[in-house]
Amino acid sequence: MTSIITGDIINSKKSTPKNWLEALKNTLNSFGKTPKTWEVYRGDSFQLEVQPEQALQACMLIKATIKQFEHLDVRLAIGIGEKTYQSKNITESNGSAFINSGECFENLKKTTLAIKSPFNSFDTALNIMLELAQLTINNWSSTTAILVKTTLENPDLNQNQLAKIQNKTQGNISQGLKRAGFDEISKLLDYYKTQIQSLC
Repeated sequence: MTSIITGDIINSKKSTPKNWLEALKNTLNSFGKTPKTWEVYRGDSFQLEVQPEQALQACMLIKATIKQFEHLDVRLAIGIGEKTYQSKNITESNGSAFINSGECFENLKKTTLAIKSPFNSFDTALNIMLELAQLTINNWSSTTAILVKTTLENPDLNQNQLAKIQNKTQGNISQGLKRAGFDEISKLLDYYKTQIQSLC
């Protein structure tokens, strides 16, 4: 079992690519090398392969990476399944994980984050949770997004250490994470991880 994330940048034409493209590539790079693990294509679309239990966390990190730029957002579709053909380019590989990701992406209408796996009842429950989570994450300001990104990238740091990195007070960090809904998002990530480990 593997998971494929298909994404594209919303409002990419309103921003110079060099602003967000470098940041996106750095984030994708933390999961593996291009073009086998990830690839940017058509200018503002990308695919990334990660272990199924990492997929939702990867999406949150990508979301925070892009949301740090004014007026930008990102659509993300997680597909879970098999990989039956491995090419040297991820965009040419194939299998049910790729098909699920592509179909899920095509069906993203009013939502910017969804999942499609072989487990229908899991998908139904999780997609409702993701829609609720988006009431918060789609409204992250660029400051909030930077804080979420730093926190996700440094899971072992406490609020005082995060405050030093961000040149802020511990109180600012605490308030910022509250605004970001970070506790609730962490619970969602934990729930997702335990569910997907029991299914895969």
